[in-house]
Amino acid sequence: MAVLSSSALRARRATLWIGLALIAVFWPVNWMLEGLRTHIYFFPLWLGYVLTLDGWVWRRTGDSLLWRNPRLFAWLFPLSVPTWWLFEAFNERLANWEYLGGEHFSDLEYFVYASVSFSTVIPAVFESAELVRSFKFIERFASGPRFPSRGDSATYRLALVAAGLAMLAATLLWPRYCYPFVWTSLVFLFEPLCLALGRRSFTEDIARGDWRNWMALWIGGLLCGFFWEMWNIASYPKWIYHVPFVGFAKVFEMPILGYLGYLPFAMELYLVANLCLPRSSPAPFAAPRASAA
Repeated sequence: MAVLSSSALRARRATLWIGLALIAVFWPVNWMLEGLRTHIYFFPLWLGYVLTLDGWVWRRTGDSLLWRNPRLFAWLFPLSVPTWWLFEAFNERLANWEYLGGEHFSDLEYFVYASVSFSTVIPAVFESAELVRSFKFIERFASGPRFPSRGDSATYRLALVAAGLAMLAATLLWPRYCYPFVWTSLVFLFEPLCLALGRRSFTEDIARGDWRNWMALWIGGLLCGFFWEMWNIASYPKWIYHVPFVGFAKVFEMPILGYLGYLPFAMELYLVANLCLPRSSPAPFAAPRASAA
């Protein structure tokens, strides 16, 4: 490991404190001010979340998503915008969620404010997964069940595409009954695309029995989802859900079974990033370099 200059070391140490300071300011602002406020303060609150987790991971491991490649880290923010707008487009058909307070903005204002807020999605999920990846327990998943699928097999890739298209078609044709497929269909569509283009994917991992990235994304997605829903509850504008059949037992605004959607959603973001990032870019989740409890 390269020896850091004193200024570089101070910058890395400051990341955690900057993140905590942003949370300390903008969490109460989002919950306590009257009227419209979250359209402005959502971004700094979630930037605080991202920096807090990045600083925590760096202190645990000596490495982090931000400090491995600052340019790549910054690039994740604009990548998040069209990625989440894609799900907003699906929701035009599904109507599974809506935003209270959106009527106060013009179409242009809504687009700008929403896009800035959406920009934190991928960094927040990846930082959550990287934090999970830094704990020793995740190493238990390094030698799990093996699924000897061949990523270079055209038959295997076509089978994934067919499954993904079938899920997506069912979602759009029968949204009341098949809406959960919106969170799984893109995994089946993006995975073979990654394989065909020689990008990182899940197939090679599970063929070796290595489930660490998979589990880090699942748990990280749930962690991030918990904070999304918790901070949303007293914010304004805010979102609410209309989920057929499973709208019971809400944890904040989200029905408890709805949290399962964060598992494949995190996987989709991982595949999107691997499709869009340069081939030579560092992996989103690095193995811990230091002993971590």
